[in-house]
Amino acid sequence: MAVTENLSDNTPDHEVKALLRVLHGQRRHVVDILEGLDAQDLRRPVLPSGWHCLGLVQHLTLDVERFWFRAVVAGDQQVIRGLTSDDEAWKVSPEVPAGDVLDRYRQEAAFADAVITATPADAALAWWPHDLFGEPHLHTLRDVLLHVITETACHAGHLDAARELIDGRRWLVLT
Repeated sequence: MAVTENLSDNTPDHEVKALLRVLHGQRRHVVDILEGLDAQDLRRPVLPSGWHCLGLVQHLTLDVERFWFRAVVAGDQQVIRGLTSDDEAWKVSPEVPAGDVLDRYRQEAAFADAVITATPADAALAWWPHDLFGEPHLHTLRDVLLHVITETACHAGHLDAARELIDGRRWLVLT
């Protein structure tokens, strides 16, 4: 289930390369903590809020990777027009195989990487969702990378807790 990394010398900015390396680590954590769960467990809500692991991965795919990099950083009009509201990204249709959700996460991460490696750290954002967030509080690729690293790490922690509740497996064992 590994998330592929493409840290070639095509990334001229060493800061961006370092931030991307950290983001790759968090993406890997998201995918690896789910390794070995069957389709039923991936869809089983274990917290009172009712979300399940596949829903969280789909949220990371659509509301994080696609939204922040292809819409906000790159200004991709097709992506912007296709954005949904509310919590739709968290809902995975029962007909959608778990593997498809995980593959789409990997694919969207690769699209994001292409945007990241083609954009200088200080580049201004191409689009800002004023209707969602008001005045911009992020201004550059650097800001977005730090935001996405934080959000991905937070959700990786949520998946750690869910996994432990599902079958007792722990990602990091502290003694």
